[in-house]
Amino acid sequence: MDFNTLQATFPADPDYPERTAQLAALTRVLDGTLYNMLGHPFAEEHDNAGEYIPLAKRRPSVRTRICQTVVNDSVSLLFSGGHFPAVECKDEPTRDALAKLVKETGLNEVMIDAATRGSVGSVAVLMKVLKNRVFWQVLPSQYRTPTWDPDAPDTLLKLSEQYKVKGGVLKAQGYTIADGDIDADFWFLREWDAKAENWFLPLKVSEAKDGASFVQDDDRTVPHGLGFVPVVWIRNLPGGDDIDGVSTFPVEAIDTQIEADYLLSQGGRALKYQSDPTLHIKEPAHGAGAMVKGAANVIVTSVEGDAKLLEISGDSAHAVMDWVKALREIALEGAGANRANADKLSSVQSGRAMELMNQALIWLADKLRISYGEGALLELLNMAVRASTTFKLVDKKGRPLGELSQDDDLALRWPQWYLPTYTDKQTQAETLTTLRDGGLLSRETSIKSLAASYDIADPTDEIRQIESDPPLSSSTAAASK
Repeated sequence: MDFNTLQATFPADPDYPERTAQLAALTRVLDGTLYNMLGHPFAEEHDNAGEYIPLAKRRPSVRTRICQTVVNDSVSLLFSGGHFPAVECKDEPTRDALAKLVKETGLNEVMIDAATRGSVGSVAVLMKVLKNRVFWQVLPSQYRTPTWDPDAPDTLLKLSEQYKVKGGVLKAQGYTIADGDIDADFWFLREWDAKAENWFLPLKVSEAKDGASFVQDDDRTVPHGLGFVPVVWIRNLPGGDDIDGVSTFPVEAIDTQIEADYLLSQGGRALKYQSDPTLHIKEPAHGAGAMVKGAANVIVTSVEGDAKLLEISGDSAHAVMDWVKALREIALEGAGANRANADKLSSVQSGRAMELMNQALIWLADKLRISYGEGALLELLNMAVRASTTFKLVDKKGRPLGELSQDDDLALRWPQWYLPTYTDKQTQAETLTTLRDGGLLSRETSIKSLAASYDIADPTDEIRQIESDPPLSSSTAAASK
C-alpha cells in the first residue's frame, strides 16, 4: 500500500478546495491518524463471514512515525531553547523591550507550535492585543485562505476562515437556529482585515449553493484599529504556490513509512506465531475432546497417524528488522533528516563534528529559518512594534513594556547549531583574542559570537559590566594568591 491508495480512504468534501483535502491528509500523517479509516485491526484476519481480510484493509499494529521524527528533529534544531534567535537593533530600549516581549508572551513555544503544524505546507499566526497585552495564536491553514495585495504581493489584504458546522453546534454557541435545521450543514465564515475581525452569520450550505450571500454579524465583529492585518501567513518550504509551501516530509517518505509499518506488523505477527506454532495432526488419531497443545497433554495416534508442530525459523525476524532499518535510512535521507546513530558514538563529539554528522538536517533547518525566522518571526516582532503606536503595551503585572522605536530595522542573531565543548570554547577564545588584538574584530562582535555559549542576553550590557568590573592584572592576580 502507498499513500495515494490510503488517501483514497479519507473522507473528502467536494465543497472544499482541493488543498483542504491535501492538507488534511498530510495532517493525518503528522498526528498519526492516517490508518484510522481502516476498519480492521491487524490481528483480525477474517471477518464475521469467514472471509479473509487483505492487509491493505487492516490497521498496522506497529507505527514508526518516521515523518513526525523528521518534523520534530528539524523544529528542535530551529526553535528549541538553545536555538531561539536573539533580536538585534540599534536602539537598545527597543531591543530590551522586544526581548522581554518574547519571554512574556511565550513566543518561543508559539513558533515551535507553528513550525510543527506548518510542516504540512503552511500555517498562520495571529496577534491579539487584549487589555494592552500581546497574545499569539497559531491557526492551522486547512480551512483558512489568504488574500494578497496585488500591488504588494507580500502584504495581506485579509485572511478568511470558512468551514462547515452542524446547526446543533451553532445553536449551542448562541446562534438562532430553527429546530428543523439542527442536523443541517452551515458555512461558518470569519475574516481578518486591516480594520477588524469580521464575523458573519452562519449560512446554510444549501442556500449558498442557490446563490445566497453572507451577512455580517455586527454583534460579534471586533474592530482592532491596528491599520494592518494582524496575521502572518507562513509558507513552509520554498516551492508550492502562493498559498502553501512544500511539506517538510515528502510523499516518498510517507510511502516508505507505510511500508515499514506493515513490515514490522507482519514481523510481530510472525514472532507471535513462532511462540505458539500450529498443531498439525495426520489422521487417523485417537483421543476424546479438543486437542490442546502443551507438554502435559498426550496426543495418541495410530500407526498411520502423525502429529507435529508447524514452526518457522526465527531468522525471518532479523531480515525484517534489517530491511526496516534500510527503509528508515532511505526515508530520512530523502527528507533531509538526522540519520546519525547514537549507538555508534564512542565519545563526546565537538560541535563541528556534530554539524558534519548531521549536515542534511542542518540544511533542512537552515531553509526553515528563512520561512519561520527571517520571514515569520521578524514580521511578528515588527507587528508588535507597530501595535505599540496604538496601544501602550504592558506585561502580565501591568508594567509598561518599554519604548519601541519605529525607525530601527530588526534583525535576528542565530546561535550555533550545536553547543561547543570546552575544547571548542578554548579554541574559540584563542581565535577571538588573536583577532581582537590584531584589530580585526570589535569587542561587541566578539561578545556576540560568544553570547549563545555563555547565556549572554545583551552584548551591550555585557560590555558595560566588563568595563565596571575589569579583569585582574597578572601582578594583582599573583598577589591575591
